[in-house]
Amino acid sequence: MLGSGGVSDGYEIGSKRQRMMESNPYFAVSSSATGFQPFGYGSGFQPPAFPVVRLRGLPFNCTDLDIFKFFAGLDIVDVLLVNKSGRFSGEAFVVFAGSMQADFALQRDRQNMGRRYVEVFKCKKQDYYHAVASEVNYEGIYDNDFHGSPPPSRSKRFSDKDQMEYTEILKLRGLPFSVKKSQILEFFVDFELAEDKVHIACRPDGKATGEAYVEFASAEEAKKAMGKDKMTIGSRYVELFPSTPDEARRAESRSRQ
Repeated sequence: MLGSGGVSDGYEIGSKRQRMMESNPYFAVSSSATGFQPFGYGSGFQPPAFPVVRLRGLPFNCTDLDIFKFFAGLDIVDVLLVNKSGRFSGEAFVVFAGSMQADFALQRDRQNMGRRYVEVFKCKKQDYYHAVASEVNYEGIYDNDFHGSPPPSRSKRFSDKDQMEYTEILKLRGLPFSVKKSQILEFFVDFELAEDKVHIACRPDGKATGEAYVEFASAEEAKKAMGKDKMTIGSRYVELFPSTPDEARRAESRSRQ
């Protein structure tokens, strides 16, 4: 369970962050006298700083699981890996359950992840919001510190995925953390899938990451299934990406550690 960050549904937050922004007082859009005031914050009282830190110098094979391990003992609400031009930039944003948790996280500045030391530093809530908005609009953060050219059009994004090399494996991202294999099978009801062809990725402590890997009968079937990209499971829309058997095996191996 998360700490005192005001998130009532625990790990049911997911990579799209919608519920978190609606339910957590840290995500108030306005702090003006006429704007939203979280319960218990009277006039003249300022809520704590938004509990987000920025990481730089991460290994390029870093995953959100590695970041959970790096901040072991702290209550993480969200991890956003920053991509630029479709590639991981070595940076990430991490949101914690409260400002004290974020302060503790800053004490891990210059500690190592693998052979690389990682910088951990303060950032603004707006920087995190820009990153989230860019992720929703495109699978990557556009250059110039989120203020450069706008992301490609929807048709361009789908064209990019069409031109990628497909195997029989698809990766699902943005799943509800409580998702069951039966829900994923229902999502792909038009395809013949067995339950043992669905792997829900988990952290080493057994909690779901919001990702899953699904093995179809062929690469052609997997490409057809991409038509379900951005459709919903429950209240969450799910992103689909071409993947590989190796990536799926690595995810399964991490789940068993």
